[in-house]
Amino acid sequence: MAIKHNQMITSPHFHKDWQRRVRVHFDQPGRKSRRREARLAKVAKVAPRPVDRLRPVVRCPTIKYNRRVRAGRGFTLMELKEAGIPRALAPTIGISVDYRRKNLSTESLAANVERLKAYKSRLILFPRKSGQYKNGDSTKEEVAAAKKGEGVLRNVQNEVLPIKNVLPAEAVTEASRDNLPKGEENAYRKLRLARSDARLVGVREKRAKQKAEEAETKKK
Repeated sequence: MAIKHNQMITSPHFHKDWQRRVRVHFDQPGRKSRRREARLAKVAKVAPRPVDRLRPVVRCPTIKYNRRVRAGRGFTLMELKEAGIPRALAPTIGISVDYRRKNLSTESLAANVERLKAYKSRLILFPRKSGQYKNGDSTKEEVAAAKKGEGVLRNVQNEVLPIKNVLPAEAVTEASRDNLPKGEENAYRKLRLARSDARLVGVREKRAKQKAEEAETKKK
């Protein structure tokens, strides 16, 4: 087929040495062991501190996924204020802070404040200088136990305060009449009656008017 117009002259190269450019992953088992060794080395380096930071519970975006919760970027300033943790102190004790996120509901605010208080109650804070304990530091017994590794957890997200999603079977509960508030036992029937009353207003007025006219004609 002839080439038309002012097009580029094609020059396909079908004889490239492609076998030299193929990437293989025969080192995957070795990389796996190196990653594990790096994780263990990090744990030993930062001990007795945990290897990760505490993160808030947030809802996934969009209607499709907003029934699920996940770990967010950081706690808001409002959540830190409600929990009684200064914003400058939070990053130094393993709490991630997000200055951009805003609280749009009281439920998420209460859940994350409770999460911060639970973390704060389990926190063992070492003194900056050995032996010089200040206000806010943990006791000598707690520090000594932590140095021995007693009750120390390395992973905050998975071991201390895990984020769990409620299963659909657990979220749906059956309600009986005994659990309903007083006066709302027949709520559905009341709604249907109110709907029918609103729909039949004109018909009933017309019927009552006809009966009144018939009664007047009988009197005459």
